[in-house]
Amino acid sequence: MREEGLLLAGEKRQGDTAKTVRSPFHGRVVAQVAQAGPEELDLALAAAREARTQMASLPSHRRAAILEQAAAMVKAQREALAQVLVEEAGKPLALARIEADRCVETFLESARVARTSETKLLDLGAFPSGEGRWGLLRRVPVGVVAGITPFNFPLNLVAHKLGPAVAAGCPIILKPASQTPSPALHLGRILVAAGLPPAAISVLPCPGSAFQPTVTAREVRLVTFTGSAAVGWNLKKLCWDKRVTLELGGNAAVIVDEDGGDVQVLAQRIALGAFGYAGQSCISVQRVLVARRMYHTLRDALVAAAEHFATGDPGNSEVLCGPMITREDASRIEGWIASARSRGATLLTAWRRDGSVVWPQLLENVPHDHPLWCEEAFAPVAVLEPFDTFGEAIAKVNDSRFGLQCGVFTRDVGKIQQAWESIEVGAVIANDIPSWRTDPMPYGGVKQSGFGREGPAWAVEEMTELRFLVLTRPKAP
Repeated sequence: MREEGLLLAGEKRQGDTAKTVRSPFHGRVVAQVAQAGPEELDLALAAAREARTQMASLPSHRRAAILEQAAAMVKAQREALAQVLVEEAGKPLALARIEADRCVETFLESARVARTSETKLLDLGAFPSGEGRWGLLRRVPVGVVAGITPFNFPLNLVAHKLGPAVAAGCPIILKPASQTPSPALHLGRILVAAGLPPAAISVLPCPGSAFQPTVTAREVRLVTFTGSAAVGWNLKKLCWDKRVTLELGGNAAVIVDEDGGDVQVLAQRIALGAFGYAGQSCISVQRVLVARRMYHTLRDALVAAAEHFATGDPGNSEVLCGPMITREDASRIEGWIASARSRGATLLTAWRRDGSVVWPQLLENVPHDHPLWCEEAFAPVAVLEPFDTFGEAIAKVNDSRFGLQCGVFTRDVGKIQQAWESIEVGAVIANDIPSWRTDPMPYGGVKQSGFGREGPAWAVEEMTELRFLVLTRPKAP
């Protein structure tokens, strides 16, 4: 069992209380993690306030070097970090290793962004009022950042807060998810060991209610949140006078047109997007819309893929669908499925659950006002539905209060363009599942899925603001 202290202004510190962290799979205690109270949170704010000038004046090449060194350290600790993800998040080992690799890429991309900052020169003489004047436009750090991260990607999504903050020159105070705090603490210590000024970073596990005074504090200039829609929008109300970026939930759809590709390949890919990591991703495949002419063929292939999807112990390198984060979440989705069946939905797979582990489930004929269609399941569950025209499929995708990503399988370039123009999401993924993401891309949603974009280059824009200098040609004496 690990014992984790707080990271307060770059230094390890014990809190007055500790939280027991248990494995979602077998329920055994895997860590005791110190919890921050009001005193520690106030000290973190004071340190971050004092670190603003130091971070803003740190040359970009030094910020980049810190991030590159941190990336190398994460790479060296890949297996140890992956094991922590298995223990605390119940993430299957194969996927935990991938997350550690992605964390390396996120830090390296943040370093690249730090090295390529630009100042623009503008000729202001387009009108008589600007004659003899030039302008210099640069981006400057916004100031102290408060970050809040979820349980499901407790390493890489933390890197998406910490990496851009370092690249932008902003001190950051981060609250990790209560279920998975250790990976964030590890990353914070790595950054300090890589040379980040200690006062510029605090990682403080604590209840959300305890962190509220921090996000509303005057010193905090930007709040960046990844998590549930309900919490995110309430946070926006609380922080109405600050910059806020929200990366929230979704109920991602995938459209499979008649020419979408080989049915067996499609079924395997969609199954991975729906059931990998027990569907606990905001871009997990939840709704599968299939052209009617191939509906029954793909449905049968998906059922077979679901029934053979490796499920169980996340420590087994062959397993891709491990436990849900809590038994209560497993009970919730069991209730949703029972409710849908009572309203006429058909369960296409054999129901199986063992504690927090739910085996992959497929349903059809789910009413569109049922949570399995219109809310975020966050579980290894997908619903199937046929369509007759591509326009009808687009309308069904847009029949959602969410809009994060959508996958479209078709060889028709015109339909891909139609999807890009018409589907109300942050990104359309052509000929792949909506669960695909590479970390440098602009990532985020529309509607109730939030606003603002992640991906280091885009996050740095959120964490900086424009400052303009007007140069006036001196008048001759």
